[in-house]
Amino acid sequence: MARILKKKQDVYNLLTRFLNSPIPGKATTRQLQTLAYEELQASTDKPHSRTAIFLHGLLGSGRNWRSFSRNLASTLSKTSPSSAWRMVVVDLRNHGRSAEIEGLEPPHDMANAANDLANLVKSQGWAWPDVVIGHSMGGKVALHFAQSCARAEYDQSAASPKQLWVLDSVPGAVNPRKSDGEVEKVLQTLQSLPSTVPSRKWLVNHMMELGFSKSLSEWIGSNLKKSGEHETWTFNLEGAVQMFNSYRETSYLPLLEHPPQGMEIAIVRAEKSDRWDPDVIQRLESLASEGGDGAEGKVSVHILPNSGHWVHVDNPQGLLEIMAPKIASI
Repeated sequence: MARILKKKQDVYNLLTRFLNSPIPGKATTRQLQTLAYEELQASTDKPHSRTAIFLHGLLGSGRNWRSFSRNLASTLSKTSPSSAWRMVVVDLRNHGRSAEIEGLEPPHDMANAANDLANLVKSQGWAWPDVVIGHSMGGKVALHFAQSCARAEYDQSAASPKQLWVLDSVPGAVNPRKSDGEVEKVLQTLQSLPSTVPSRKWLVNHMMELGFSKSLSEWIGSNLKKSGEHETWTFNLEGAVQMFNSYRETSYLPLLEHPPQGMEIAIVRAEKSDRWDPDVIQRLESLASEGGDGAEGKVSVHILPNSGHWVHVDNPQGLLEIMAPKIASI
């Protein structure tokens, strides 16, 4: 019986790897067992030797980072031709196609969102990622993932990322004085709406009438999908709200004070972002100035000019110029 079960498991593992092999010249999309994800490579002429995983922000999805990740892969293929990079963009729990996947149970917090990522890596039989890149809320999911890898909470064989990129995401607990910010107002507005709305145009006009910008209103509208004669959300709103609360309450400053050996935690702050308190900026700059002594990893801080919070939209070229040389150095 044991031999039969092992054979079945071997067949399953082979099938899983086959289904998730990138198709030459195309991005591949899979949602087996855990988080929905998409793989992108500049070329499939040779198998990938390095992996970077992208984690989106609140109410977003992996597709938000598809264009940037493809450009990063292309740049690395030219500047670091000896390494074949694979980019994996995922939909976090309660977001995108992962909102439709059963089994991602509460609590909906940073710890479980990071655990989902570890389960994805293990279920697909992948090597642990070399780089993890998280924007906004995804930045804190990335920090928790790195922390848990270093503590061997996922698996004794779990290897910590060599680089962790935290993009315009405040690593400490969010100042409670900022509880009336734009994100909170958006969530309150969405919670006041019915589960279905007449159309995307209706939603955009409604949001603009409430004082939200046209670009933000249109971005919120892009998260709708057809449901009969109406439109409904691609995300699980209540689950996303729980994740946002966890994002606000959780601090990873202790991790930045003692980064795991061999890891660089790169913080990118958007020049025009309104999410940063002066004391947090000063603390991060102090940590970055200490450098690594070999016994621990290091923290670096980068300023993305001419950009607000949506770094991959406001200044994607500037972000690429910051990230690509460092990633190529791995």
